[in-house]
Amino acid sequence: MTDKRKPVRVWCDGCYDMVHFGHANSLRQAKALGDYLVVGVHTDEEITKHKGPPVFTEQERYKMVRGIKWVDQVVEGAPYVTTLETLNKYDCDFCVHGDDITMTADGIDTYHLVKAAGRYKEVQRTAGVSTTDLVGRMLLMTRGHFKQGDSEYSIDREPSANMGQDRSARSPWTGCSKFLPTTQKIIQFSDGKSAQPSDKIVYVAGAFDLFHVGHLDFLEVAKKEGDYLIVGLHTDPAVNRYKFGNHPIMNLHERVLSVLACKYVNEVVIGAPYEVTKDLMEHFNVSIVCHGQTSIMPCENGADPYAEPKRQNKFKLLNSGNDMTTEKIVERIILHRLEYENRNLKKEKKELDAYEAFTRSRKSQLLE
Repeated sequence: MTDKRKPVRVWCDGCYDMVHFGHANSLRQAKALGDYLVVGVHTDEEITKHKGPPVFTEQERYKMVRGIKWVDQVVEGAPYVTTLETLNKYDCDFCVHGDDITMTADGIDTYHLVKAAGRYKEVQRTAGVSTTDLVGRMLLMTRGHFKQGDSEYSIDREPSANMGQDRSARSPWTGCSKFLPTTQKIIQFSDGKSAQPSDKIVYVAGAFDLFHVGHLDFLEVAKKEGDYLIVGLHTDPAVNRYKFGNHPIMNLHERVLSVLACKYVNEVVIGAPYEVTKDLMEHFNVSIVCHGQTSIMPCENGADPYAEPKRQNKFKLLNSGNDMTTEKIVERIILHRLEYENRNLKKEKKELDAYEAFTRSRKSQLLE
């Protein structure tokens, strides 16, 4: 007997600014509640009005959400307040959001309409990461320890005047991640499919820090070089050696999940060696090793990390046409530092006020 059950269509929406594994995990959980996942992404204008300036443009954010493996459809310019009309327009049965607080500039719950109609479901937010947290990590770089010795970025060693004091030591976005990686989480993010004997295997390696549109476009063109794409992620000390300063901004385990969530990636090597050796290529049966347009730092002994694949005539430089880098993202934050500091402080205060109001309401209910 054939299954004639109507597919369950799920709606998610948000800013999806600086898309990270927390966003991906929320979308993974949402997709598990149905069959087809529709994701609405807000415009820059809406985000600026209700939350503060986004780090990425709306076009960049649309592309990043489309790159997440669990997303079936992206709706551009979704309204900030989720309405029943929106759910009905896209034939979605219900809306899904994390268990954190999302409000308009006026302090109104953006999901109050769908909650009242019983068309709202909640999934667990990923602890230890948020866009606010990641912006905060980059803001700490402006305290004089990003690219040390480079006067262009060595700014504001003292607390900024409008903040009164340097809050970084006790702020929840200090950059000390609370994320606790588990094997279960990696399994949930992995597609679990091994390469087939006939597959042409492509290998790329790097930091893939603050996973962004530049990474996404590069991985898309890399995947086209074969059938099965393996991404080698360098350890935190290795990344720090060739990027210096406070890099990486995200630790190895965070970077693993961010890359695994990408629909072009089949497998990740956690803590891959910096040098692509003959043993590594044989172990994964690599057909071709690719690298983007970023400069290649020699190994600690001065050797070319891609000497072996070049010797085997299995090395290819790729040009994705996108020159976005992690450093450029940090520059965006630094250039608009005060705006993002104020954004983070406002968001923290608004959420704290809402949480205290919720706590008071619960206490009064219990006393009745």
